[in-house]
Amino acid sequence: MLTVSGVHTFYGNIEALKGVDIEVGVGEIVTIIGANGAGKSTLLMTICGRPRAARGRIVFEGRDITHMPTFEIVRLGIAQSPEGRRIFPRMTVLENLQMGATVADPSRFADDLERVFTLFPILRQRQNQRGGTLSGGEQQMLAIGRALMARPRLLLLDEPSLGLAPLVVKQIFEVIREINEQQKVTVFLVEQNAFHALKLAHRGYVMQTGRITLAGTGRELLANKEVRAAYLEGGHA
Repeated sequence: MLTVSGVHTFYGNIEALKGVDIEVGVGEIVTIIGANGAGKSTLLMTICGRPRAARGRIVFEGRDITHMPTFEIVRLGIAQSPEGRRIFPRMTVLENLQMGATVADPSRFADDLERVFTLFPILRQRQNQRGGTLSGGEQQMLAIGRALMARPRLLLLDEPSLGLAPLVVKQIFEVIREINEQQKVTVFLVEQNAFHALKLAHRGYVMQTGRITLAGTGRELLANKEVRAAYLEGGHA
């Protein structure tokens, strides 16, 4: 479904991605783990066209999207739930979800809204409440729900567990599994919580300083001594 080949991305003179190669197959959950500053979020943003890849190619469902405007990329079927949630705090929950649906078929809005409310029942209760008054976990649910309202075939999730209580983290990862298995949405997940991410994912990559350094199935990476030392046993990458 998605192929990233030899992608280099810069912020000014700083090279954030240094020839990244990854693949995401149809129906998979694929995760990238790594330390802060490794380039994980930059990769997701580059896929969406901001920042633009300086070199390399990004292909989605056989179509080169490397230089395509972000709004066209979204219309092709890619949606992102960004790091930090970035909901519209003065808008209500319902209005935030409406914003996510702007590229989708209006005739399916009611069905899509019901799908999000089924995944996140608390959002149904809070639909007339301003987004900025929600708890951190509820805001994360809203960010994921807003992305789903675009009816994506590929969902990009950037640090969905960041700053959340353990019980909420467990709930979020259970929903990600349901989105993939029941709703047949392919998921590309960036996550610092390596244990939960690799346990959930079909395949995973390890990124360090803008480069992919390891790849394998989720189980293989969970069992890898280097990964365990760096990300699962209190070590540092």
